[in-house]
Amino acid sequence: MSERTEQLEQRVLEALPKGLFIGGEWVATAKTIPVENPATGQAFAEVADATPEQAMQALDAASDAAAGWAASNPRDRAEILRRIFTLIAEKKELFAALITMEMGKSYAEALGEVAYGNEYVRWFSEQACRINGSNGIAPSSGRRIITDKVPVGPVLAIAPWNFPLAMLTRKMAPALAAGCTVVLKPAKLTPLTTTLLATVLQEAGVPAGVVNVYTTSRSGATTTPLINDPRLRKITFTGSTEVGVGLLQQAANRVLRTSMELGGNAPLIVLPDADLEVAVQGAMDAKMRNVGESCIASNRLLVHESIVDEFTRRFAERMSALTVGYGLEDGVTTGPLIDATQRNTVMELVQDAIDKGGKVATGGNVIDRPGYFMEPTVISGITPDARIHREEIFGPFAPVISFATQDEALTMANDTDFGLASYVFSADVAHAMKFGEGIESGMVGINTGLISDAAAPFGGVKMSGLGREGAEVGIEEFLETKYYAVPR
Repeated sequence: MSERTEQLEQRVLEALPKGLFIGGEWVATAKTIPVENPATGQAFAEVADATPEQAMQALDAASDAAAGWAASNPRDRAEILRRIFTLIAEKKELFAALITMEMGKSYAEALGEVAYGNEYVRWFSEQACRINGSNGIAPSSGRRIITDKVPVGPVLAIAPWNFPLAMLTRKMAPALAAGCTVVLKPAKLTPLTTTLLATVLQEAGVPAGVVNVYTTSRSGATTTPLINDPRLRKITFTGSTEVGVGLLQQAANRVLRTSMELGGNAPLIVLPDADLEVAVQGAMDAKMRNVGESCIASNRLLVHESIVDEFTRRFAERMSALTVGYGLEDGVTTGPLIDATQRNTVMELVQDAIDKGGKVATGGNVIDRPGYFMEPTVISGITPDARIHREEIFGPFAPVISFATQDEALTMANDTDFGLASYVFSADVAHAMKFGEGIESGMVGINTGLISDAAAPFGGVKMSGLGREGAEVGIEEFLETKYYAVPR
């Protein structure tokens, strides 16, 4: 390990707080949870393990602070968010190193996540002052109709492990901008980034109780009492469809507002007239961001039969050239998977594709070293009965599937319960747009594998979720419309 890496690790460990962040204070717990570095498989830190009672204390604090925060001036909320943005930017190296240590992505990519996640803070700092109602005359009654936008109330934000900063900021920032208080619950695999974020919130002057953070090994046991409590008014969740469905069922009992960003099975379609260099680069971006552990990663690469061999050759060359290792070391482009369970799941999908006739173009093996590494893998000749047609991969395995006609490609693209993201490549943008109109997904990348943007509405259709994050609509998820009837 290099001296630079050791120094970065030491800086991170010195910056980490202890305990739960509730009501503006750090609260100790009787037990802790070890946090592993997936590049070594060894624990490098511990985090507080909240009980259900302590989780309820977080909701108590959020509820107590709700009225005051809702009544605060939008400009004051905007200025606090702007200070959060500035502080995160100043500490970007610290956040990036911690993300690499607890999640596994390369340091360069972690810096990218910090910039991306922080952009939601800046974006919604600007949206806080753009919450508008309406004023008009009813055509029949003649009464004046006045509408206002009011915060929904205390929010439970549940984040996944794959983007420890960005998935929280794109929930927390619009909630705060709208005037909602928040309880943040990060994933137990990557909780430390959230605790570091809490120190920034303190420094930025977020009032006590407006944002509360609890970390726990008992997700269901701590979230269920909160969801059943009448003071909670909204759940925003990113994670698996299975867990999301369970949360929706719980939320129905109290008719809670929900935002759900769930699983994906993104098709990447390369039409016969596509520029292969553009398509290969797009496939690299869409597949290998975050080691493939992304809900919008291209899960199925559908390539026209006239160019599939050349595309596979070029794509496999790019995949095999990736440098796999610990993301804090210089030159590393691809890190480990999050844990042994996830690596085993991906390797089962690789073996299933091979067993059913797939041809390995590159990779296909576990890397024999500490941590949870596997080779970036490309397999062509995927058959219709392969599991990847139905299951999300969430790892560095790219299956290439040939198609003969565009109708066939569209049918395959839509033959899934999911509809989060999709990608289309064609030299004719109008053609690609027309094809994209037929895909059942909430987002479509045209000649690009990079679609995430704070100014764009992020979300899916079918079993990929409900609602949108980011853009102008993102803040609406945390607002209710209130109507006043006023005689003239």
